[in-house]
Amino acid sequence: MKGSPRTRILSYVVIIYMLLAFSWWSILLYVKNNDAFQAKATYLELIKIGSKQIASEEEFYLSQEYQDLKAKYKRQERMIFGEAMVFILSLMAGIWLINRGYQNEVQLARQKRNFLLSVTHELKSPLASIRLILETFQKRELTNEQKQQLGENGIKENDRLSNLVNNLLTATRMETLYKPEREVIDIQDVLDSEVKRIRNLYPKRNILFTKQNDQFQVNLDPSGFISILTNLVENALKYSEINEPVEILLTKSNNEAILKVSDRGIGIPPDEKQNIFSQFYRIGNEDTRKTKGTGLGLYIVKQIVQAHGGKISITENIPKGSIFEVRLPIN
Repeated sequence: MKGSPRTRILSYVVIIYMLLAFSWWSILLYVKNNDAFQAKATYLELIKIGSKQIASEEEFYLSQEYQDLKAKYKRQERMIFGEAMVFILSLMAGIWLINRGYQNEVQLARQKRNFLLSVTHELKSPLASIRLILETFQKRELTNEQKQQLGENGIKENDRLSNLVNNLLTATRMETLYKPEREVIDIQDVLDSEVKRIRNLYPKRNILFTKQNDQFQVNLDPSGFISILTNLVENALKYSEINEPVEILLTKSNNEAILKVSDRGIGIPPDEKQNIFSQFYRIGNEDTRKTKGTGLGLYIVKQIVQAHGGKISITENIPKGSIFEVRLPIN
């Protein structure tokens, strides 16, 4: 990235030089074209006067030969200006492409940096916790209750580490290798089971689950659907206060299963909504961020939804927060 600003400035300097040089040559060509026209017109006038074909200068300007000569050089003049405009527009398009490429490069570099920082933190934290738990078992005499508590904490940290690794592996194969392994499942039963699991992982959080009374079956990839639910709920929990609820709603409309995950968190700025499903993208600066994550969750969700032929959208939750809506075809 250190060479990128210099490369960008050098590109602009070259483009500006080309623009000035072409403008100078265009003006010069226009002047030369006009000089050539005046010279030929004068020469033609002298011939006509010498051969007594015309009696006055006004008569010469009205002659067909002069009009033809004037029309010819006017066409050349228009061609000069036309080519100049095409060249200028081409340069402007080049500047726009260079600027867009530069911005994309800066954005990609920022995402990679944020990803490395977040992954480093996400890996070190559970590893440090697991090491501390093992050292506690090794060095201290513990009661059965303490052993039980430390064991549960260790399992949670292990699950957190496992989820991170699974997300990394899933993201690397998502665009080209992922294909849904579909089977007909009772989607409400799957949700019941997964919501219980998530509640056990976050016992202090208020996770609400609402579903239709009528059960219905859906032909989809169970592991993919679980990944969608898990990432959306964890994302909602991550950006919400601990006392704010996260709501899960499952409904059926026509031939679609509709999953909504709502939170009352900080919300998403309108100009960020188009970016949040990008790989490694996270809102804010990684150096000052307090929330955990790698920027892969929503990317994985979108890829899985699209692989199922579904759609995902995001809207504002009134009075605050966000609502993620996933629509998956039932058949």
